[in-house]
Amino acid sequence: MATAEQLKALLRSHTEQDSERFFSVVLQVAAHEAKQGHGTLAHELRGLVDKARRQSEFRIVAPPSRDLAGLVVTTTPDERLGELVVAGSFRDRLVRVLVEFRQKAKLRQHGLSHRRKILLVGPPGTGKTMTAAVLAGELQLPLCTILVDKLVTKFMGETSAKLRQIFDIVQTDCGVYLFDEFDAIGTERSRDNDVGEMRRVLNSFLQFIEQDQSDSLIVAATNNPQMLDHALFRRFDDVLQYDLPGPEEAMRLVANRLGPFRSNRMSLANVSKHAHGLSHGDISRACDDAVKEAILDNRKVVSATLLLRMLNERHSAYAVRRETGR
Repeated sequence: MATAEQLKALLRSHTEQDSERFFSVVLQVAAHEAKQGHGTLAHELRGLVDKARRQSEFRIVAPPSRDLAGLVVTTTPDERLGELVVAGSFRDRLVRVLVEFRQKAKLRQHGLSHRRKILLVGPPGTGKTMTAAVLAGELQLPLCTILVDKLVTKFMGETSAKLRQIFDIVQTDCGVYLFDEFDAIGTERSRDNDVGEMRRVLNSFLQFIEQDQSDSLIVAATNNPQMLDHALFRRFDDVLQYDLPGPEEAMRLVANRLGPFRSNRMSLANVSKHAHGLSHGDISRACDDAVKEAILDNRKVVSATLLLRMLNERHSAYAVRRETGR
């Protein structure tokens, strides 16, 4: 039977709409019942919590306008923080975003809001999009990717109108909203090649993100931070800088990606040297290619020679790109 303190905690968490705290207390009750020998009840309580979390109250509905069809792609990621290979200090900053979201009710009691506007900057393939998926997966929220290339149209006023509709959804339907390739709408307003319509679009975005008071996480990602308007940076609660993986990160990434296919004789330190200059995405794809070839050749492990060949293919692709100037 739940204690008096647990019953009060359940009522407080329900009143404050703190679902994670509510689930935590229920699990405490389940653990107490298990110790009392009431295993069936404990099992049922845990099952109900698992079901409630899977059927999270945070669901995204279809966009309210047919004009937005194909503009917002909604997925339900299952990625977790442990799958993201980043430096410890970087991981701590992501954990802070998660902790603040889960305890937003406590912060709200003191007149504070949780971190919910995040700008991700860095080279392609370094984990920006995956970070958005991890945040959604950890928080059991839908990931809503805004297709920025389809957002921008040639008709005056239409892009700003679509932005307004998107922020209306952000307000009413809790989720992680990813504006990928954000520089398409966030370009600095003083640039010579800018046009009046794009200045209006950027001004609209600045206004919408400034006024947003929702519980949703807004994540913007760009490969070209130098192109962004300076006014954008102070609108975000956090700016996270991504870099190419160092030796330690490359070794962890290879070990994680190969899993049981990694040969015991493989030197991760040697592999990481050959991976130098490649992004997280390139290294992951090289590992996947090596695993596929091993499977098709009926081999149980990936040899160092095979993996190095796949990494060199990735390097060669960049060399061709530099030579052609593309």
